[in-house]
Amino acid sequence: MPLFELYDETLDINSTENYRLAVQLSPDDLSLSILDTLRNKFILIRSYEPETGNRFDDTGMGEIISRDDFLLRRFKKIHIVTPSSKSILVPSPLYEDSHRDEYFRFNFHPDEGHIVMANKIQEPDANLLFTVPQSRLELIQSLFPGSNPVHHLEPLLQAVAGGRRSSYGNHVHVHLENEFFNMIVHDQNSLRFCNTFNYQSLPDIQYYVFYVIKRLNIGQDEVIYFSGKTEKYERMVQDFSRYARNIRYAEPSGNFTFSYVFTEMLRSKFFNLFMVLNCE
Repeated sequence: MPLFELYDETLDINSTENYRLAVQLSPDDLSLSILDTLRNKFILIRSYEPETGNRFDDTGMGEIISRDDFLLRRFKKIHIVTPSSKSILVPSPLYEDSHRDEYFRFNFHPDEGHIVMANKIQEPDANLLFTVPQSRLELIQSLFPGSNPVHHLEPLLQAVAGGRRSSYGNHVHVHLENEFFNMIVHDQNSLRFCNTFNYQSLPDIQYYVFYVIKRLNIGQDEVIYFSGKTEKYERMVQDFSRYARNIRYAEPSGNFTFSYVFTEMLRSKFFNLFMVLNCE
C-alpha cells in the first residue's frame, strides 16, 4: 500500500492532547494532518492510497486506522472529511431538517445503505446535504466518538468566500478528486456558481471549466485557483495557462502556519485537510 508522509522534527507522539487532527476518509485515500495548537503550525501530513486499480472499503479503512500510530490517540479536537460527488445546498430559510431526505432525493437517488447528512454553512447561509455509507458512519462513530463527518465542499466554500474578500472580480476555484471535480465561483457579493462534474479524462475537465467561464463572462485576466489531486493532471494546469493568464495553486489560509517541509504543491493537494480546521 503506497504511503506518503512528511513531518516536522518537532512532532511528538506523546503530545497529541495539544494537537488537532484532520482525517479524510474516501475509497481513494485515507489522509491525515496534524496541527500543533501551541505553535499553530501544521507538523504532519500522511496519506495512504490503495494499490493501483483498487479502492478502500470501510473494513480496509478500519484496519489502517487501527494500525496507524497516531490515529487512535487522544487529540484536542478531531475533524473528519468525507468527499463525495453527490451533494446539494439548501438555503437556510427554506430548510427543515426533518425533510433532509426529501430534499436530497429531489436531486439524487441515494445509494443503498447511505445516510443523508447535513452540514450548516455560514456563507452562503445554507445547509449542505450529502450522503455517507452507513458502514463508514459507524466506523467514524466507533473510532472517533463525538466527531461528525464534514463534506469536503464545506471547507472549499468557506475558503472561497473568504478569498473573494481579498480579490477583485470573481474568485474561481477548481478542486480535483479522482473521478469528479468541484467548481466554485464567488464574486465580491455572493456565490455565483457551485457544481460538481464527473470526468473521465483531461479534456472533460477543460470543457466543463471553460464552458462555465464563458457562460459567466469571466475574463481571461481573472485568477483560476486549483487544489486537490492536481499532480495527476499537472499537464492540465499548464494547458489551462494557454487560455487563462492567471493560474495558481490554492493556498490554505487561516490562523495557522506550516512546517518548512510542506511545499506549495503539497499544501494545495491536501487543501481540505488544512482548511477544515476553519470549520467549527
